[in-house]
Amino acid sequence: MPALLHLRTVTAAVAGGALFTLLHVPLAWMIGAMAATAAIAWRGPVAVHPALRPAALIVLGLAFGQTFSGPVLGALLEAAPAILVAGGLSILAGIAVVPILVRIGGMDPRTGFFSAVPGGVIVMVVLAQREGASVPSVTLAQTIRVLVVVLAVPPLITLLAPRGDATAFLAPRLPFDAVGLAAMLVAGLVVALLLRRTGTANPWMIGPCMLAIGVAVAGHLPSSVPTPLVDAAQVGMGMGLGQRMTRDFLLRSKRLALAALVSSLALCLLCGVLGVALGWAIGLPPAAVMLGMAPGGMPEMTVTAKALAIAVPLVLSFHLTRTLMCNFLLGPLWRGLVALRVFPRS
Repeated sequence: MPALLHLRTVTAAVAGGALFTLLHVPLAWMIGAMAATAAIAWRGPVAVHPALRPAALIVLGLAFGQTFSGPVLGALLEAAPAILVAGGLSILAGIAVVPILVRIGGMDPRTGFFSAVPGGVIVMVVLAQREGASVPSVTLAQTIRVLVVVLAVPPLITLLAPRGDATAFLAPRLPFDAVGLAAMLVAGLVVALLLRRTGTANPWMIGPCMLAIGVAVAGHLPSSVPTPLVDAAQVGMGMGLGQRMTRDFLLRSKRLALAALVSSLALCLLCGVLGVALGWAIGLPPAAVMLGMAPGGMPEMTVTAKALAIAVPLVLSFHLTRTLMCNFLLGPLWRGLVALRVFPRS
């Protein structure tokens, strides 16, 4: 029975991705798989193997890393000040929507703070636990935000942000070599397992990505990651997101879910406007800056960049920088804002 349930879930997810591809939906494989899995999860049980998401993240990490080269890394270092500014603005935008979660969702300010700031679901849950916020509420709000961003950001980019010239952030694509790809996958798994032992959030993507970046910049990348494998990884990501959308999860707190939805849409719009303005001001491609500031998770937003062919290394750098900033700054920032009485003690 479990095997049949796994097969049914995978079949539905692949069918959903294929259908959305035929309909020319942006990010078709991930969104289609997410929608199909969510439809099953709403009505009954789904089965997504726990190894599927780590495997998908390893593939995506290698695929993102291969978009780097020596010249691309040089261009990113020149853009480093802008990337840091964007990370700070994204965090401030998250803080700006905390009142929505507090008033509509009935959260205490501490939980609202860690629910609103876009630092990634895993990172924010860990930080919330450290600071004594409600972990279930933060998990629900952050998960809904990622789902909303995945659906809302591609159309927003089309409406608000011109692509601009991203030539400096494009690396030449290597030919495919089966033996080279197999070696990369094994090496990526080993690096991810080693990084996992350090307690790093999301080692499955960051480890292989850093490995591929290093090898690519040195000019020794043995193979490209073929598009069908990237599409399969997107299906895995979509299934991972869709399985969370059970009836119990979404109806557990209608008030909190509504607050998360409203705050997520407000944060998407705010970060989108700031991203376009920053892109114009500093001379970087506005679409890439907008996607880099989008309040989604690093894997989902980098997949979006790849699907829309928008300067993947630049978008990845924005999200990696913001994740690191959240890891190191949010706890002290919360305590500082409480000390300044911006938020009440709770």
